[in-house]
Amino acid sequence: MSKCDKDTEITDQNLRQFVGYTMKRAFLMVREDLARVLEPLGLRMTSFSALAIIKENPDISQSRLAVALHIERSGVVVLVDELESADLIERGRVEGDRRQYALRTTALGDKKWREAERAVAAHEEALFAALSTEERTTLRTLLGRVGRK
Repeated sequence: MSKCDKDTEITDQNLRQFVGYTMKRAFLMVREDLARVLEPLGLRMTSFSALAIIKENPDISQSRLAVALHIERSGVVVLVDELESADLIERGRVEGDRRQYALRTTALGDKKWREAERAVAAHEEALFAALSTEERTTLRTLLGRVGRK
């Protein structure tokens, strides 16, 4: 019988030596729990992120939103349509450029954002409960430095 049969615990220590792999594993856990938290609010991780960016940057263009979210422009059109259909954002015309739209949250979008922000904060509080406030700050700082030159 082989060394690794169906009753043998599978290990991944060869992969856990790599920071990227460990980050990916942590992200998958965060994403799964976040999806569970956002679903009752009618949001997904991408729509939550888009709502956050639009709330913070009123009158942002769809092109700049795509850049901020690191997604293709075609993907942002679908996302904006979804948020607009839910009456969470509205599109206004950009003066001097009839091809661009200025995006901003609606009153319902502002309310949904506050609700989602509280839910996500509670999600993170529970998920990262084993870390002190200082450790969370350090983690955010370190992750923010990844990829910077």
